[in-house]
Amino acid sequence: MDSSSLFTEGDLNISEERQKWNQEIRDPLTSEILQEDARYFLHQSMSTPCLDVLGSCKGSGITTISGKHLLDFHGNNVHQLGYGNDFIIARIVEQMERLSFSPRRYTNQPAVELAKKLATLLPGDLNRSLFAPGGTSVIGIALKLARIVTGKHKIVSLWDSFHGASMDAIAAGGEAVFKKYLGPLMPGVINIPPPTTYRGIFGNSEEDQIKDADYLEYVIEKEGEIGAFLAETVRNTDVQIPSKAYWQRIREICDKHGVLLILDEIPVALGRTGKMFAFENFGIEPDMLCLGKGLGGGIIPFAAMITRDKFNVAQDVSLGHYTHEKNPLGSVAALASINYIETNQLLEKVQNDSKYMETELNKLKEKFQLIGDIRGIGLLWGIELVKNRQSREKASEAAEKIMYDCLREGLSFKVSQGNVLQLSPALTISRDELIQAIAILSNAINKNS
Repeated sequence: MDSSSLFTEGDLNISEERQKWNQEIRDPLTSEILQEDARYFLHQSMSTPCLDVLGSCKGSGITTISGKHLLDFHGNNVHQLGYGNDFIIARIVEQMERLSFSPRRYTNQPAVELAKKLATLLPGDLNRSLFAPGGTSVIGIALKLARIVTGKHKIVSLWDSFHGASMDAIAAGGEAVFKKYLGPLMPGVINIPPPTTYRGIFGNSEEDQIKDADYLEYVIEKEGEIGAFLAETVRNTDVQIPSKAYWQRIREICDKHGVLLILDEIPVALGRTGKMFAFENFGIEPDMLCLGKGLGGGIIPFAAMITRDKFNVAQDVSLGHYTHEKNPLGSVAALASINYIETNQLLEKVQNDSKYMETELNKLKEKFQLIGDIRGIGLLWGIELVKNRQSREKASEAAEKIMYDCLREGLSFKVSQGNVLQLSPALTISRDELIQAIAILSNAINKNS
């Protein structure tokens, strides 16, 4: 199989570089477990077969069963507060001993406290929540509610966006690797170009991003029956950060045409951008907000959809009705996570770390012609690698080699769009660990330039 056509999202587990990596494994137990993993799990892109076996995790890093420690700048975005956060674990254990599961038709104090806390954190009348076991599920809830509220079944989303892996979320997303071979998906989804600052089809300036926003209005007017615009406030995978003007124009268009604005902040809320919620950076409010991943403290799978009081109109419909909906363990983990962010001034720390990362990564750009673009916010950064800065041809092979060289030296991250090194460390990471990570990265880029 020609792997060059598969560089769309994430690193490949069927490439030549992965085969070289596999051949370097010397630990017998690691080899045995990897073989059994490959034997008993369904194989899928970017997942099984796996690249190593974890034994433990703590703070900013993960440790394999062979004893190799890696700073984790990937973490699937569940590790905002570090792995094995003692503060969160203590509260989960305490809750487990009191009430570990809440069946439907009953509520519990942690769930109510969390819904109330989210309402106090969010602006305006964003006061109504539904919880679910994962981010994909709350995307589905939002899509259902949008149809009920507006009476319209069509939605607009962005190409290359990711909103989950269920059939409805895949239909709403824009990543090709999730749609392959599936045939017809949920009808009524229209994808439009995303706002970018490096590869925008209308250009890369703030004015060009307004053209991206105006395209939404064009589609709304031409297509008709559009009830919602679903988008990531900041695109997590290859780190795309729209301008404030873009988002304010989007909000204006949605208000004008009666279209609900659904923001997917599943990977980027809870401090990742230096704000509790990413939309706070852009001076707008969503009509629906989807949270997940780190909401469960990196321990409990947990997610939430929050919307306005006036959209509490589906009393005769089961929008979610998930078995683990008002999960007391997830609720306690979420409350503890928010508490930890607030009491430890993590938002201020992330803002300071952001300035450091911007300075150091731009030094790398000045040093290496392989780097075409640096972009980021808070502790979410993307390094786009190109073969030539003028042509901007993607340096996908170099990106993969750099990733494996970093893994060998103790730094883990993901590759997005084939050529973007995505850096997303724990928000609790120390400055010394950031320095260590950038040194590893610099050496790997130098080796492959």
